[in-house]
Amino acid sequence: MKIINYFSTAAIPIIIAIIILYGVIERKKVYDIFLKGAKDGIKIVFQLIPTLIGIFVAVGALRNSGILDLIINVISPLTNFLKIPSEIMPLALLRPISGSASIGVAVDIMQKYGTDTFIGLVTSTIMGSTETTLYTIAIYTGCVGIKKTRFVLLAALLADLAGIIASVVIWRILS
Repeated sequence: MKIINYFSTAAIPIIIAIIILYGVIERKKVYDIFLKGAKDGIKIVFQLIPTLIGIFVAVGALRNSGILDLIINVISPLTNFLKIPSEIMPLALLRPISGSASIGVAVDIMQKYGTDTFIGLVTSTIMGSTETTLYTIAIYTGCVGIKKTRFVLLAALLADLAGIIASVVIWRILS
């Protein structure tokens, strides 16, 4: 375990050293290239700010409006039939939308039910096997100006659903 910890700690400095060494060997101005990349990154951040503000406002409205509870109540017959615990449904619904909201919900679930319980293990697995889909699609497509995202969105949401169902099934088998 110590060797894995050592390699994970050393990975970033080693990669940076390799990049700098490669630049020196190729006789590139590494620092100038770095500065150009940083300037381009700042421009992208300013392009993305309106999208980020929109997502944060939407997530705040969703969490505070009570609509999440309404959605959970509506889909509870299906989730009960599939034996998906209702305790994880707020996480399952928020995870594709917001990373910070889903982390908050995951922490609440783990504090309430424990980390080594079935609910806690499913929660952890969902956090690792799903993505903040809407956020990611909005950022990447907004950055390059893509407007038609319905097929990407459908595929990504189906992948999130598969991750959620797999998390429950795997922990049902292992528990």
